[in-house]
Amino acid sequence: MNFSSSKNKYNSIRNVVYGKNGAVATSTPIAAGAGLDILKKGGNSVDAAIATAACLTVVEPTGCGIGGDAYALVWIEKEKKLYGLNSSGFAPERMKLKEYEGMTAMPKYGFGAVTVPGIPAAWAELNRKYGKLSLLECLKPAINYARDGYAVGKTVSKLWQTAYDEYEENLVGEEYKYWFDTFGKKGRAPRAGEIFKCEEMAATLEEIGRTNSESFYRGSLADKIDEFSRKYNGFIRKSDLEKFYPQWVEPISTEYKGYNVFEIPPNGHGITVLMALNILKGFDLDNNRENLDNYHKIIESLKLAFADSKSYVTDIKEMKVKVEALLNEEYAKERRKLISSKAIEPVCGDPYSPGTVYLCSGDKEGNMVSYIQSNYTEFGSGLVVPGTGIALHNRGNNFSLDKNHVNVVKPFKKPYHTIIPGFLCKNNEAVGAFGVMGAFMQPQGQLQVLTNLIDFNMNPQEALDAPRWQWIKGKEIQVESDINEEIVEGLRQKGHEITVMDDFTNMGKGQIILKNAESGSYVCATEKRCDGYVAAW
Repeated sequence: MNFSSSKNKYNSIRNVVYGKNGAVATSTPIAAGAGLDILKKGGNSVDAAIATAACLTVVEPTGCGIGGDAYALVWIEKEKKLYGLNSSGFAPERMKLKEYEGMTAMPKYGFGAVTVPGIPAAWAELNRKYGKLSLLECLKPAINYARDGYAVGKTVSKLWQTAYDEYEENLVGEEYKYWFDTFGKKGRAPRAGEIFKCEEMAATLEEIGRTNSESFYRGSLADKIDEFSRKYNGFIRKSDLEKFYPQWVEPISTEYKGYNVFEIPPNGHGITVLMALNILKGFDLDNNRENLDNYHKIIESLKLAFADSKSYVTDIKEMKVKVEALLNEEYAKERRKLISSKAIEPVCGDPYSPGTVYLCSGDKEGNMVSYIQSNYTEFGSGLVVPGTGIALHNRGNNFSLDKNHVNVVKPFKKPYHTIIPGFLCKNNEAVGAFGVMGAFMQPQGQLQVLTNLIDFNMNPQEALDAPRWQWIKGKEIQVESDINEEIVEGLRQKGHEITVMDDFTNMGKGQIILKNAESGSYVCATEKRCDGYVAAW
């Protein structure tokens, strides 16, 4: 047979998926299946999330790697309580502003963009506090796929080749050869359906599992990262890794039309979603999503919230504006007054007047996890620690080089972070986990999914499938080509500068698992813009 996996003549319709005993939703079937296997072995939603996350570093390395960062929101049913985990790393001790003299922006590639990775520590800490199985048991599916190989998915293959082409063009220097040795062995990315193996990654994951991630921060893996960095004059050292531990944090929230929406506090930019909802809830949106004024008000609310988060959000210890001030209802009222019938150029306000792969899981006890991890861009910095399969992320690229900016680079400081897991509650009961991955698209995708669910009464799959838009800057908006043409023209009449996109790759990839209040089962949905999959039982 001679067919193309990238073409489909017909529209496909995804249905919501129900699960009685548990479910996992993520961007690849292999990883979702790994999480389900762990549930069936007696693991809980935390174990399943770890297994899925580890598997994603192997089967979707275009979005995350062992050397990235992670956040999690964990709902413990018996306690009726939501816990937040911030496992994003800080700048190494040697990452000082003076080291970037002559540059106009932080580098995207190389050691100048590498902050301390948090993913292995996230797995170990989640496992320590809430897991039922050992960390090694949770990592076994990922280890097996790395060692024995897996068939590369269509979407991953496409993103892999895009990254390969970019790296081939931009990465100059011996330190980058290890990325090509690991992820470009054939002088190209693997094609859809080709088998990819990485024995080095398998051995690393085994070491992480066997030592509960201690090797990565205070053992032999830390030594290898240190040696690699020293050889190529990088900033990161074993001493930086030794100082890192994940932080349990109190989630921040706002009430929106009877629901409580929860996010991880800064340095993540989940607060952008909450600020946008605070502005938006002062408007009477009708229940028709395909209403021009609804589109306009949602877009403008997001723009104003983003203007604030980009100006004020950084490591929470370094913020000059308190979270409480940004989420103040009176401040939201003042920001709301700026929204008129025409598109505005958003600027930050003064709160003291009168920020990627996503997965979610649930188990038969009702515990749920909203989890996200990321390289930041593509495979990250373009650096792979020799002999380990560890792709180092480039989260430091998000720092500012403006000495007066709140997010200026500084040793031991966490940068403004874009990955944000979300969670919904109502009347002190869990409603469910949701998230939309994709850098600065994440709060925009979350806002659209939430309004689809709450304002427009869509089922979870509809909420993900609905055409999306993305604010770029100023009045620039990208919209997917299946948005109603009348809406597009109407937005243009309101002053929005609209670009219609045929490629939906950068419009975010989301997952949702909600509790079915009547039956106690789960109702789940996954993303049409990638190889998304729900595994349920």
